[in-house]
Amino acid sequence: MNVRATALPVPRAYQVNHMARIHARRRGSSGSRRPLTTEAPKWQGLSKKEVKDKIVQLAKEGHTTARIGLILRDAHAVPSVHLATGQSISKILEEAKLAPKLPEDITNLIKKVIRLDEHLQEKRNDLHNKRSLHLNEAKIRRLARYYKSTGKLAPEWSYSLKNAKLLVE
Repeated sequence: MNVRATALPVPRAYQVNHMARIHARRRGSSGSRRPLTTEAPKWQGLSKKEVKDKIVQLAKEGHTTARIGLILRDAHAVPSVHLATGQSISKILEEAKLAPKLPEDITNLIKKVIRLDEHLQEKRNDLHNKRSLHLNEAKIRRLARYYKSTGKLAPEWSYSLKNAKLLVE
């Protein structure tokens, strides 16, 4: 006797999220998560005002927001700027009038596109990097659409490979 098991509906809490990456269709590995805390740890090295002053000082030295966060974490024992100050590094830099013109993620993608284009000028038949160039340009356009809707970029801002070098410099 062949009895088939009927499929019972799985409760939503037990369903696994099978989201894939944007272009690769692979799921990738998950990363670690910070513990859920609502206040800065007692062992933190700097006070709220000292953290803000250090962020402004590092920005004046030319460091990006990501680099500032790493320096504060590794050299000054500040695990989370948001917990220490109640604001993000970007907001602190905006208040100090030191925020970059372009958001950091678009700037990094533009730098990558410039490097890929220079490589493709020498090696025109490199199809893998040609596809990578197209995918990165798509990411830039998608991010630009988001930043225009949030008001971080001007509505008339547009990306083109010809002007990319001027945008980053």
